[in-house]
Amino acid sequence: MRRLKPQYVFILVVIGLFTLYFVAGALFRGGGEDRNAAQAKAVADAEAPPSVQVRVTPETVRQVDVVLRGRTEAARAVVVRSETAGVVAETPAREGSFVRKGQVLCRLAVDARQATLDQARANLRSRQLQLQAARQLAEKGYRSQTQVLETQAALDAAQAQVRQAEIALSQVNIRAPFAGVFDRRDAEIGTYLAPGQPCGTMIELNPLLVVGHVPETDATRLRVGAPATARLVDGRALSGRVRYVGQDADPQTRTYPLEVAVQNPAMDVRSGLSAELRIGAGSGAAHLVPVSALVLDADGRQGVRYVLADNRVAFAPVRVLEQTAEGMWVQGLSGNVRVITVGQSFVADGQKVRVAQAR
Repeated sequence: MRRLKPQYVFILVVIGLFTLYFVAGALFRGGGEDRNAAQAKAVADAEAPPSVQVRVTPETVRQVDVVLRGRTEAARAVVVRSETAGVVAETPAREGSFVRKGQVLCRLAVDARQATLDQARANLRSRQLQLQAARQLAEKGYRSQTQVLETQAALDAAQAQVRQAEIALSQVNIRAPFAGVFDRRDAEIGTYLAPGQPCGTMIELNPLLVVGHVPETDATRLRVGAPATARLVDGRALSGRVRYVGQDADPQTRTYPLEVAVQNPAMDVRSGLSAELRIGAGSGAAHLVPVSALVLDADGRQGVRYVLADNRVAFAPVRVLEQTAEGMWVQGLSGNVRVITVGQSFVADGQKVRVAQAR
């Protein structure tokens, strides 16, 4: 094997060094360009507007309802009391039963009231005969007109005594003041009742009231006569109208009392049942937005963020009207609105964004 001459070895070494230099330079220049490109891309991404997803929500005219919790309540509840003294002799009305107006609830012992009435009637007949005789004598000149008038006055007093005795006798019957349910009996047979002591409690269940308390934010939207629906805990729905909205708020809760009168002809709906009241408050513009789109601004107001025509973010406070399976119906927006559904919590009012349609 022939050995290379020294000058050839030197030439090969020089050529290898130059080749190595150019290869290394190319490698270093390529890595630097990649790093510069990555840095430039990161700066561009940092300076680009954030991306959000929006959903176009059209304006819809919708019935506006005020929804609140309530309970059923008897239209009237009266404690029926005795007007005279006596011992209870009968209790013909069964506790918890329906009674008609004027039906006897408790009956007191008659005692001497019938005898007093009989005596008053006998006295009345006597006075009537005396007046008749006085007029006949006056026609013959044996009685003066003054004597006839005195006899007439005595007759009038006798008639008043009869009426008084009849009232006293009728008061032994303690009657229902209106048609309703005899809800509770307070006196049993043998109980002595003084004037003013209770026989029992009557309640009126038709019409039936559904009562509740309206927040001050909704009180001005309700009117007497507005249609209302009450849904009971067992699913039954009762229709009626608002009959009363209070004008003076409770100082503790800042709510106003409200009453809705509903029909209960079968009287099968009891007093004291929980109910959801839905009261019509007219119609107005509304938008359906996802529940997740609702946010709070810096002042703690509930609302939604949406994108303006120039792709800048804006905030609108809204009032929730109703929550459904499709979303939340709200008031406070106008026209067709691009509501932010993704990214609404990471953008600020007035900030420019990139917009993508919600999937």
